[in-house]
Amino acid sequence: MFDSLSERLGSTLQKIRGQGRITEDNVKDTLREIRMALLEADVALPVVREFIDKVKERALGQDVLRSLTPGQALVKVVNDELVAVMGEANETLNLNMQPPAVILMAGLQGAGKTTSVAKLARWLKEREKKSVMVASADVYRPAAIEQLKTLADEVDAAFFPSQIDQDPVEIAKAAVAQAKLQFMDVVIIDTAGRLHIDDDMMTEIKQIHAAINPIETLFTVDSMTGQDAANTAKAFNDALPLTGIILTKTDGDARGGAALSIRHITGKPIKFMGVGEKTAALELFHPERVVSRILGMGDVLSLVEEAQQKMDKGSAEKLANKLKKGKGFDLDDFRDQLRQMGNMGGIGSMLEKMPGMGNIPAAAKQQVNDKEMGKLEAIINSMTKKERQRPDIIKGSRKKRIAAGSGTQIQDVNRLLKQFAQMQKMMKKMSQKGGMAKMMRALGGKFPMGGGLPF
Repeated sequence: MFDSLSERLGSTLQKIRGQGRITEDNVKDTLREIRMALLEADVALPVVREFIDKVKERALGQDVLRSLTPGQALVKVVNDELVAVMGEANETLNLNMQPPAVILMAGLQGAGKTTSVAKLARWLKEREKKSVMVASADVYRPAAIEQLKTLADEVDAAFFPSQIDQDPVEIAKAAVAQAKLQFMDVVIIDTAGRLHIDDDMMTEIKQIHAAINPIETLFTVDSMTGQDAANTAKAFNDALPLTGIILTKTDGDARGGAALSIRHITGKPIKFMGVGEKTAALELFHPERVVSRILGMGDVLSLVEEAQQKMDKGSAEKLANKLKKGKGFDLDDFRDQLRQMGNMGGIGSMLEKMPGMGNIPAAAKQQVNDKEMGKLEAIINSMTKKERQRPDIIKGSRKKRIAAGSGTQIQDVNRLLKQFAQMQKMMKKMSQKGGMAKMMRALGGKFPMGGGLPF
């Protein structure tokens, strides 16, 4: 997310960052570049205007012009104002009520609403330790109820059964009543989406809202629709008392216009963002961390939090002990590392949070996508146990067999072995005394882009 915006803003701010003196002219030039970057990212025009006015006012003030490092001070102003546009800090779900807390989900068709219900149920179970029931009041879309049932099983949430011949309002009321009987902490009601906002849809969802009086009414919106996402959310908010937004498909949105427009236009906070298709791919929306990513400073805090939540600590300890005992890092261990990255939202999500990634060429980033990760795992799965433990025996005929078994080319197998060799070397250095410090010095603080990325 924000790839194009991050690139444009990064290069613009880099020019001014190191300047010892700032004049009205170079502030003007910088602001023109920023304005163009925001408009190209599909940020709504009123939001761009207000943002530029505020940055200009502060940039030409005493704090920046008289600063010892005016370039850095201007970058901080841009950072602060971007955070302000998106809402200062994360606003969490309000679950402070006698259980069950009722969450009503609304949104247009195709925005990823039903998947977001499952993601939210999983997040509540894993992060907040809540018992969750989900129910579908979508009686119009074929297989909507069945889809939610399948997802509920996947995330281990209780599922309230409903039928397409039932009244959506009655389904919602019955689900809340059942959640009370089962002493559930939270009940999430999925509602029907439409291709556009229409009177029937609004009447129905207003009736559901009145019948169950939810503590949270969340609007699910596709970030890839840009500023249209903000306008749709506003139209919905005018009809229904929304409490927050879930921004979906942010992993496929290179512009980021919705994230920068939605708070300003609706006055409602973005509470979560969907960062992938899997049910674990839901993140709290922290404006200050998102801005840090946009400006190329990474988001180490979120990366650490994700590692604590999603990494298999037992597997990590096992690997550490194995390396300490001098046993080599093999392809089974490499496969485990790939799976751990998948659990953390995939390599794209991880790279986005690492500082300095904006300086890495786009072509290099494209080499490391989640499809490639799946390919690497398929290649390892096609090997025998002996080959995974002793990669040095993988020669011509073995390579042919592995490539055929994994549906890949021999050059893909060669590339994997090369990347594995780099990772093995890195692990060996890390297992030696003071190895981590030595390795970081050798890298010079840069990502080793040599012959491919060593994962």
